[in-house]
This record gives sequence, structure tokens and C-alpha cells, in this order.
Amino acid sequence: MTCYHCGDNCDSGRISFDEKNFCCNGCKTVYEIFTTNGLSNFYEIEARAGTTPNEVQKKYDFLDNKDIASKLIEFDEEGVQVVNLSIPTIHCSSCIWVLENLNRLHSSISNSQVNFPKKTIRVTYKTDNFSLRTLVLLLSSIGYEPYISLEEYGKKDGKVDRSLIYKLGVAGFTFGNVMLLSFPEYFEVEEFWLEQYKQVFRWLMFAFSLPVVFYAAQDYFVSAIKGLRSKLLNIDVPIALGILTLFLRSTIDIIFDLGSGFFDSLTGLVFFLLLGKYFQQKTYSFLSFERDYKSYFPIAVTRLDAEREEENVQVYKIQQGDRILIRNQEIIPVDCILIKGTAEIDYSFVTGESQAIFKNSGDKLFAGGKQLSGVLEVEVLKSVSQSYLTQLWGNSVFQKDKVSAFQSLTDSIGKRFTTAVLSIAIISSIFWLFYMPSMALNVFTAVLIIACPCAIALAAPFTLGNMLRIFGKHKFYLKNANVIERLAKVDTAIFDKTGTITSSKKETITYEGVALNNEETKLLKTTLRASNHPLSRSLYNILKSNDIETLDEFQEHTGMGIEGRMNGHSIKLGSATYVGKDGTVSQENTSVFINADEDYKGRFVFKNSYREGVDVLFEELGRSMEIGILSGDNDGERKRLQRKLPKKTALLFDQKPKDKLDYIKQLQNRHSVLMVGDGLNDAGALAQSDVGISVSEDINVFSPACDGILDASKLTKLPIFVKLSQKSIQIIKMSFLLSLCYNLVGLYFAVTGQLQPVVAAILMPLSSISIVVFTTLMTNLLARKLAKPNKERRNDDDQGHI
Repeated sequence: MTCYHCGDNCDSGRISFDEKNFCCNGCKTVYEIFTTNGLSNFYEIEARAGTTPNEVQKKYDFLDNKDIASKLIEFDEEGVQVVNLSIPTIHCSSCIWVLENLNRLHSSISNSQVNFPKKTIRVTYKTDNFSLRTLVLLLSSIGYEPYISLEEYGKKDGKVDRSLIYKLGVAGFTFGNVMLLSFPEYFEVEEFWLEQYKQVFRWLMFAFSLPVVFYAAQDYFVSAIKGLRSKLLNIDVPIALGILTLFLRSTIDIIFDLGSGFFDSLTGLVFFLLLGKYFQQKTYSFLSFERDYKSYFPIAVTRLDAEREEENVQVYKIQQGDRILIRNQEIIPVDCILIKGTAEIDYSFVTGESQAIFKNSGDKLFAGGKQLSGVLEVEVLKSVSQSYLTQLWGNSVFQKDKVSAFQSLTDSIGKRFTTAVLSIAIISSIFWLFYMPSMALNVFTAVLIIACPCAIALAAPFTLGNMLRIFGKHKFYLKNANVIERLAKVDTAIFDKTGTITSSKKETITYEGVALNNEETKLLKTTLRASNHPLSRSLYNILKSNDIETLDEFQEHTGMGIEGRMNGHSIKLGSATYVGKDGTVSQENTSVFINADEDYKGRFVFKNSYREGVDVLFEELGRSMEIGILSGDNDGERKRLQRKLPKKTALLFDQKPKDKLDYIKQLQNRHSVLMVGDGLNDAGALAQSDVGISVSEDINVFSPACDGILDASKLTKLPIFVKLSQKSIQIIKMSFLLSLCYNLVGLYFAVTGQLQPVVAAILMPLSSISIVVFTTLMTNLLARKLAKPNKERRNDDDQGHI
């Protein structure tokens, strides 16, 4: 009898409930909890996937201490807390499913998100009649007790897992000793060996093999068993079967004195498998797959120095005690204290709750909130977390389902490969049983060992991971490797205009209209200071008045304009319609109109300065895809843009954010769309597109809606980034072909009995290593193209070079 919940043997303590067997009351209770709350699908996804819950009772009473709990809680505001917990027992798809449905077990839990590779869960919950301790006890009651170690809290690298090193050491030690004990057999020494020590040496080899099979190789057995329970043939099934076959055959040989067995091959196989896994682990570490915030976000914040002069600095240079400005629609990058301004904070990026929270001077503000009304002056409580905003970027609250079929193709190949290998091993063994029975076991084990789909499984993560690192080195920062796959498939590129293909640093601005008095100028600059729109920032930088005061009221109407009120006076800036400008208006250039106290004053005329090389950018992209421009400005730049763009390029002006989103959605009926914007008014379009890229200059344009952030100075290299993404997919397919060739050759020698298991054990990790080396070399070779000047790169393209 096996437990319906966890799969363990029930033995004498069997408990029957609901026509099912359970090994203990804990498993029975978990089953009742799941079925009562509509979570019985847990068992349909993966049978016997649960773990036995532990009795924790008062173990976590210390979490009622607010000082201790605050060290674990990431966010605590207005009755909502967010915590990230380590759950070591997460092991399968059922675990993920039930943990991401915790809200069905308790109404106070609003959201839970699992990070399977790290075995962590991020939970957002309301604190009414619920606490961190209650959450931990709930998780423990269903078999997912968190690992909480305050001693390790806050360390950069956390707890280092050395289990692989220990297992490799055990396997290496036993392999060396078993080889030494095998020497008399190798050299056919008789005399004293034959009569006195043969059985001693053989049983010593058996003893040395035990820790290898039951400790060093246990991960392969656990993985294979879990796969079979789920009715899946994963890549560890043939490996575990080969190890088990070698061990059982060798044990039978020494018990019945049929020979010395294959303990040398067995220990060698496990040693070389673990050696290959260790190499893979070190390579992954070298490629920096775990990207921290410092290396992946080129955003800046405005810091006030000792003389209260404003300066733009990279966010990771912010230290405790610094004074910084948070403008309208900007993300708060650090925990801080509000000094000046009206704080209207949207914490939906963190909690999923869209209701704004108002704060007063002296209140604490948490990292991840977005300011919705005006400019804030805050004092930093602690420097930016290296991983916090990275987690924020990947928060499921604003994740759009942008599924790539390529990874599923890799998985599909791996499953079919394992099925084919098992079939070949069985058929070839049956043949040798009739033709030469003594060769059957050697052939069976050699086939299982040599033909492993490990190399296929490695091709995609190593190729895309290395390309991710290369892109980051050239200031193109992607959310994850999946974005590269989607970028390789785009056939249409849509660009925003202002702040994306234009630069605010080289714009020429003139004023036409009635001169503003001192009070109006002060109010104008104070209002502009609060806005994060590129035109507002450009205008703010050229005004000379330093009289900055706190606004009584600030509003920004996306796609229309901004309004500020102070001391009974008001000022509006934006489109002609927004400020109430009557009559026809010349639209030869982009203009910002001004209305002071409901009286039209004039306009600022912007002569856009396009980024250097944008004509070349459009020319290169136009060779392989369709181009389009979506702008919220008027069409004064139409003729000038048409000279820079390929013919038949779609040009749409006066587009509000919703118009941009709807246009992208319409295009997706026929195309795979890349959207490039500034991350402000384009958030909806960036989220809707197949790939959304936010261009960053020197302002805080952090946008969780986008898939990548591109430094503005590298915008002209966008075509090569797209091309290298396509080349990456080609490298993966070439790796598949290389792996297929290797396996066909290896299988030939294995099936014909010409390959000893120990030789196969050496060749198998070498095949994985060869794939890693191939993908790394090829991606690094492609990366050289990014370092070339645009002109030289275009010449290479014309000549057909990589």
C-alpha cells in the first residue's frame, strides 16, 4: 500500500479515508484541506506528489516578534505585507500549482508566485487576522515548511550548496580505490590472488560501490522516479537504469563467483557524470545567469547634493542619507522617508492592489511604489537591493503570456530521444541474448550510457544564456532568455518618436507668445520639475529660474498635458486642445502650449534632434521587416521623418496610449511585433507587443511592462541585436545536429558490442562539455560583430559574413 498523497509505504500505520490510503494523519489532513478548498487537481497534475507535513506547533512563535518579522518582510504598508520564503520541498508541477493557489486556502492571501529554480515563494497577503507566522504554519500544514535562517538573512550569495562537491569527492575516491583493487583481475594474477584474496578484493569493491550508488548517484534515481510517477521519461531515466543494471549485475557476479563484475565501470560512470555536472554548474556560474540589479538596469535617479543642485546618478550609487527626487510616474527605487511633497503611491507593482496610498512628510515609503502626483523629495534609508527590482520586473502581476514554442520543442525532443534510447537498448539486448548472451548486458548498459539527451538539453540554456550576457555587456538588458527567442521571430518594428528616436540633449527650443512674469515662470518650472515626460524634462533644463517651491496640486493627463497649482494660481502645459487654444495652429514642429490662470500665453516650439544614425537604423531594419512610427505629437515632423524612413512606412501621429496599444494588437493578427518606446506613455503598447523594448537615456524609465531596456547610445545597434538573436536559434539547431551525429556514431559502437561501459561513461560527459564549448565559442564569435563600427558591420552583411 502506498500513500495517496506522498507515495510512501503505508506499512502498519495505514489510514483509510474517502476510499484512499494514507500513511499518516498529516497526509490525510492535507488531502482533506485540498479537496475541501477545490484543490484536488493537485493529484491530477502529478500523482503522489505531496510531502508529509511536519508538526511545527510552537516552532515559529518567534515570528510574532515584529522586529524579527520585519527582517523577513519585503513590504509592509496599509495592511498588506509581501514576503519571500525558501521552500526546499518544492519538487514538481503539482507543488507549483498548489503553492500558486494559496489564496484558495486562505482568503487573506491575495497572490503567491513560485520561483522553481530557486525553490522560493513570494506571497502577498492582508494582515487582517493573518500574519507571517500564520502563513508559515499554513505552508507547514500542507507539507511545504519554509526554511528560515535569520543568520543567513541579507547575505549576498546566501547558503552555498556543496552537496555536488561532496558527492564528486566520494565518487572520485571510490573510483580510484576500485580501479586499484581491479589490477589483479586486469593483469590476470594467479597464485596467491586466486587462492587467498580474490573474494576479499571483490567484496571490497562491492563495499566501495555502495556509497556511490546510494549517495553519489541518488539525484539520478530521485529524478527518474519522480519522472516515472508523473508518467514522463526524463533524461535521468536511462542514466538511473544503467547505474542500477551495472550494480545488480556486478553483485550477482561476485555472489555466484561468475566474475569480478563491473564495479570499476560503475564507479567510473558516476564519477564522470558528476564531473560533467560540476563543469556545467561552474560554466553556468561563469555566464552569470543570476543577474543582479546593478548589472542590468541603466536607470538613473535625481540626487540633490549639499548645495541642493540636481544631478543624475546611477541608482546603485545611492547611499543611505542621500536626498533624491521622485518625479511623477517614477518608481521609488529604495526604502526612504518622505521629506517634501504630496505622496500618492501606487504599490500595484508590488502587491497587485491598484488603490493609491497617500503619505505625509515623515512617513516611510517602500521601494517598488510609483509616485502618481507631482515630485517628492525623500531621504534614503538604505541602498537599493541588488535583486529587489529584478524581482519586481518579473512580478506576475503584470506578466503577459508571451509564450515561445521553442523551449517546448527542446523538451519534446528530449522526451522522444529518451524513448528511442530505451527502445534501442531493449531491442539490441534481446538480439544479443540470442546471438551471444554474454554480450547482452554490456550492450544494454553501453547504449543507456552513451546515448543520453543531456547535450540536447544543454544547447538552448547555454546559447541563450551566453547571448544574454553578451547583450548586457553592450547595454541591452533583457528580462530573460525567452525574450531572445521571441526577438528572433519579429517581422515588424514599431517606434515611438519623442524620447525614443529623438534626443532631448540636442533639441532647439524657442518660445512664441506673451512673456511670462516671474511668478508664472516659477510656477512653470515647478510644474515641469514634477513631470517625467521627455519634452517636460527638456524644457525644465533650459529655464533659468531656481525658485522651486512645493506645488499645492499636480496632475498629469497622459498623452495630453500637465497642470500645476500653487498659491491660488494655475498653469497648464500640453497640446493646443488641452490648454484651450482656439483657431488653427501651425504644426510644422512639435509644440508645447501654455495656459496661465486659464489665459493662453504662448507655446514652446521644439525642433527635434534625431539620434545620430537613426536613418541607418531604419535602413537596416527595413531590409528584413516592416517599420512603423507611433507618436503622441502632432504631424509637424511628418515630411522630415519620411526622408529618413523606408517608403510605405506607416506614420501615425496624435496617438494616445490606448491608440498605440490598439494598433499593436491589430498588427499582431498578421505579424510578430517589436515595440520600441521610452517606457512612459508606451507602457500599454510595450506590454501588448511580442517584444517590448524601453529606450533609456539619463532618466528613470524603469518599466516592468517591457521585456528589455536598451541604452539610448546603442539604439543604432538594434538591427544587429535582432540578427544575433536569429543566429542564436541557428546555433541551437546546429547543436541539435551535432548531438544527433555524436549519438548515432556512439550507438553504432554500443549496439555492435564494441564499446565498454567505462569508455561510454567517459564519452558521455565529454559530449555535454563539447556542446557547452561549441555554443560558447559560437556565441562569442557572433559577439565580435557588436564591437564593430556600423559601417564595417554593414560591409560584412553585404558580403554575407557572419
